Amino acid sequence: MKTLKIAVASDNGGKTVTGHFGHCEGFDVFTSEDGKITGGEFFPNPGHKPGFLPNYLNGMGVNVVISGGMGGGAADIFKEKGIKVITGAEGGAREAAQCYIAGTLKSTGGLCSGHSHGGD
Repeated sequence: MKTLKIAVASDNGGKTVTGHFGHCEGFDVFTSEDGKITGGEFFPNPGHKPGFLPNYLNGMGVNVVISGGMGGGAADIFKEKGIKVITGAEGGAREAAQCYIAGTLKSTGGLCSGHSHGGD
């Protein structure tokens, strides 16, 4: 049995994939077993500080992170921890996770750069 934990950075009460990982409302964390979503829970974003969120999600046992966009620093930390990053996703959070499981959601590889953290 293959189990995955997929975190989708989301907005609108956990309904839609966010455009920017660090500034999302929270994370829909879905558990998948043998190609099917078997559970899910929404976790509010605990705060955007450089390097914090990748370690936070790693501590939850996440294997895959899905977002519309993400900064290069976060992507590098995920890579160091062996967590797969999918960027360029849009639409519903659960649908994005289902598409990833089905193998139809591919990363655009697009990373954000030059954005300000504005004291977050």
